[in-house]
Amino acid sequence: MTGLRKRVTVGFLSIVCLLFFSGMVSFLELSHLSRDTGEILKANKRNIELAKEMLDAAHEQNIALIHLAVFGDRSYDSLCRAELERLENTLLIAQNEALEKSFLDSLAFATTELRLLTDNYLAFGLAGSDSLNVAQVDSVGGRWYNDEYEALYGRLTSAIKNYMTSTQSSLAPRAEQMKKNAYRAVTPVLISLAVMIAIVLMLYYFMTIYCVNPILGMNKGLGDYLSFRIPFTVKGECKDEMLELKEKIDTLINQSKQSKS
Repeated sequence: MTGLRKRVTVGFLSIVCLLFFSGMVSFLELSHLSRDTGEILKANKRNIELAKEMLDAAHEQNIALIHLAVFGDRSYDSLCRAELERLENTLLIAQNEALEKSFLDSLAFATTELRLLTDNYLAFGLAGSDSLNVAQVDSVGGRWYNDEYEALYGRLTSAIKNYMTSTQSSLAPRAEQMKKNAYRAVTPVLISLAVMIAIVLMLYYFMTIYCVNPILGMNKGLGDYLSFRIPFTVKGECKDEMLELKEKIDTLINQSKQSKS
């Protein structure tokens, strides 16, 4: 491969390699960024789903307990137990899936307290109310609900809401990491762009000096020779293929002169 062709080939191959390399690096970094974003959104959605399930179970259990304690309706006994079990099962799922379990400590503690208080009332409170009339049951159950259960139910719902928003506390460091990943994804493109601009300018320079200017000079010199019989000369330095072309034109002109003489 001769000099001019080699320079042009190396230049364009360098641009292609830089484009490929920067594209692959950016693609990998953007893939990491997309995966991190998906994980954050997925975790946040899952937290909301589990928290909603626990809030629904706590609410239904609270309604059932109101019917039991305040209104003395024993038919809500099974619903109360079922919703409490639903709450505990959902909490167990959240504990198994959570990466940061500290947010679940207060929720687990409140759920355990609620279980003990509810079981104690179902075992002893309802049994002790058998000898009372309806008005007395309503009075005793209402006081128990207001004095003991209601405050605990409020702590439980607050703990569930804190768990629902727990992913927000981890968003700041993860968002900062995503910001760094975004810069890492863009940096290879910017570097490659700067290098490619330099290579293109170098190609333009070499093409102008070693290709365009010699061709223009040979074209003008050949035109002057044909029109005015001015000796064929080329200003500037010719190298590689341009030098070979100039020498061949000189040879052709010399042969033409010899054939005429």
